[in-house]
Amino acid sequence: VQLQASGGGLVQAGGSLRLSCAASGRVFGSYFMAWFRQAPGMEREFVAAIRWNGYITYYADSVKGRFAVARDNARKNAVYLQMNSLKPEDTAVYYCAARNVPGAPTGAAEWDSWGQGTLVTVSS
Repeated sequence: VQLQASGGGLVQAGGSLRLSCAASGRVFGSYFMAWFRQAPGMEREFVAAIRWNGYITYYADSVKGRFAVARDNARKNAVYLQMNSLKPEDTAVYYCAARNVPGAPTGAAEWDSWGQGTLVTVSS
């Protein structure tokens, strides 16, 4: 599966931004999709994940209550990450990822397919 992420940009602290990840190729219901982020000099870290059928979601503690991952019903084979109450520490390159086995591990190496990153910058 090929992934295409979009929607990054510059936003003030407290603001909102929505990222989108479009998948092409054969996407099965058993797929999991995830968002990771990587700040300069830091390792890539797990943000959120969703089973392709949309019924199971996971979140990192750092974003729980502020971010939401969901199927994008307006677009075929796409998921979005709604980011609210953004903080300067959310600044990073955000990546979408996919895997076709059960579970949503937080380790980046466990994910098979990656989209290109999209930069999110939160100013204070």
